Amino acid sequence: MTHAHSQEQLLTFFVAGAEYGVDILRVQEIRGWSAPMPLPRTPAFVKGVINIRGDIVPIADLRARLGLPATEPDVTTAIVVLRIDHGERSTVRGIVVDAMSDVTNVDAAQIKPPPAVAEAAGFAAFARGIATIDDKLITILDVDRVFPSTIAPVGGSPSQPPPLHTP
Repeated sequence: MTHAHSQEQLLTFFVAGAEYGVDILRVQEIRGWSAPMPLPRTPAFVKGVINIRGDIVPIADLRARLGLPATEPDVTTAIVVLRIDHGERSTVRGIVVDAMSDVTNVDAAQIKPPPAVAEAAGFAAFARGIATIDDKLITILDVDRVFPSTIAPVGGSPSQPPPLHTP
């Protein structure tokens, strides 16, 4: 008698030398690096927007969102375009990653919750779990939490611009 194991397919990629994964069913496409058009007054992790077949798609730097040091994009830098769900709404967003890895099958038994230290540091809010596959660890991201449902403007509300500083 065999037991059916719950499996999940992850698209995996690297950020700052660590391997991360997202549910492959949330991935719309993978694009090579192209510099987004910056948007003023957005948080530092929002790099700007790109045009994908007529849709304007916000792009987040996953390094910045996770509090990791910045790096310049290179030939391996990619943008992973994801479907994000916030309640009844679904939107498309992109994340900048250092390099693509693979599509990986993960058994539910291989996924453990993030450790308490990750919870205390606030990182666990972005992680659904950590998969152990052979001798490697893959942090599985909760894509809906990487992007907040609304992004507050930096320095004031949309109707109230930030004050001008005069010397």
